[in-house]
Amino acid sequence: MTVHNETTAAKFMETIRKIKSYEEALGLLYWDLRTGAPRKGMDTRSEVIGVLSGDMFKLSTSPELGEYLNELEQPAAQEQLSDIERKLVSETRKDYDRSVKIPPKLYQEYVVLSSQAESKWEEAKANNDYASFQPYLEKVIDYTQQFIDLWGPKATRYDTLLDQYEPGMTTAELDRVFGGLREQLVPLASAIAASPHQPDTSFLGQKYDKQAQKGFSLFILNQMGYNFEAGRLDESVHPFATGLNPGDVRITTRYLEDDVTSALFGTIHEGGHALYEQNLMPELIGTTLCTGTSMGIHESQSRFWENVIGRSKPFWEQYFGQLQEKFPGQLDVSVEEFYRGINVVEPSLIRIEADELTYNLHIIIRYEIEKMIFNEGAKAADLPQIWNDKYKEYLGIEPPSNAEGVLQDVHWSGGAFGYFPSYSLGNMYAAQIADTMERELDGFWNLVGRGELLPIKEWLTERIYKFGKLKSPSELIQDVTGKPLDPQHLVTYLERKYKDIYKL
Repeated sequence: MTVHNETTAAKFMETIRKIKSYEEALGLLYWDLRTGAPRKGMDTRSEVIGVLSGDMFKLSTSPELGEYLNELEQPAAQEQLSDIERKLVSETRKDYDRSVKIPPKLYQEYVVLSSQAESKWEEAKANNDYASFQPYLEKVIDYTQQFIDLWGPKATRYDTLLDQYEPGMTTAELDRVFGGLREQLVPLASAIAASPHQPDTSFLGQKYDKQAQKGFSLFILNQMGYNFEAGRLDESVHPFATGLNPGDVRITTRYLEDDVTSALFGTIHEGGHALYEQNLMPELIGTTLCTGTSMGIHESQSRFWENVIGRSKPFWEQYFGQLQEKFPGQLDVSVEEFYRGINVVEPSLIRIEADELTYNLHIIIRYEIEKMIFNEGAKAADLPQIWNDKYKEYLGIEPPSNAEGVLQDVHWSGGAFGYFPSYSLGNMYAAQIADTMERELDGFWNLVGRGELLPIKEWLTERIYKFGKLKSPSELIQDVTGKPLDPQHLVTYLERKYKDIYKL
């Protein structure tokens, strides 16, 4: 590398570290906002977030960064870069070309708006008051439409948004994948509904001490290998994980007194995200590659731990006794009855509490609504009715209130349109990864049944976690499983599990 390029590389890395530092500071402010910051300070906090986001945005779209990229993309410079540096240059180029099309002032306005909208959503959900949230959502949609125009629409306007969360994913591909899922899962759901062997869930409908729930959640996180010296568990309206850096990855959950499983599975889910972020290779720290490769792959880890492991029979054969000890006299059933009870399949209103099978229908509903907003011009005022109609069509139930309907998820308030499909993609990736793990990791289910979860975490670290964004989602799934994403693995997994539970 010439002296000039060495200087350029150093300046480039310094800029990347600054951008990453802003990201970390903003992540901490966001976490604080969602975990108990005083309500009176929220508007001012949103302004602060807007200012810092604006500065970060200016840095990530600066002419200087563009010049560094131009120089480092030259063949002679590329030869002198490490694999990590080359990948960092190519990923930064993608982000730069996308972001440089957005005027900094517009971006800063949007960040302030979305931060305020999230706080307004919290209030609106608590008060079942969609009308107070609607103006904020209208503005968030309007800004997103402006961004699509500036970025330049892909095959459809919605494709432009999908690409942010799952690079290369298109509506054409999702229509095909989701269509296939729907065709196979709806008959399975019907057969389950008609089965005379319905699990008993009556024992779940009791009051469960919140502190005891928290204690068991902390215990299970420890079992999974979550490092409490590099993280913490807090409470929020909607569970989430915040990866500031591998040494500080925080998670939240939501405790419901009348549901012993909601906080537990929420914690395991967010713990799956956190294991990914805590186990990135040290060489990536301080770079924008120090995170998961896509939201679909990230969700595959949360869904793998929550469902494949956390809702399995071997898991509860090991841990049910400890759960019973936390709630003396309350869970007076066999481990088999508990396992069947927590895997009951029935149409429900709330996505994050849906069973594994109907969960995908919740995602398809949101996917179709988002397509309607951006490809067909559906308005915010119409969304409650559209939402209710789709729940009736797909799940045969209608939300009694907007709090249990269109207001239940935080995502749209923060402008995360295009994110929801990641959850179902995550289910597909998780099933395919689990299939490979069953074959490659000696005695996989015996390990789960003995509570030896650390070898599973290590297997995932070596094949997925440590790489961060060094590999694309398609490269990663190909390298881990030996083939591209195949949704049939999810169908096979669900059929095997639920035909057993419902004796089909």
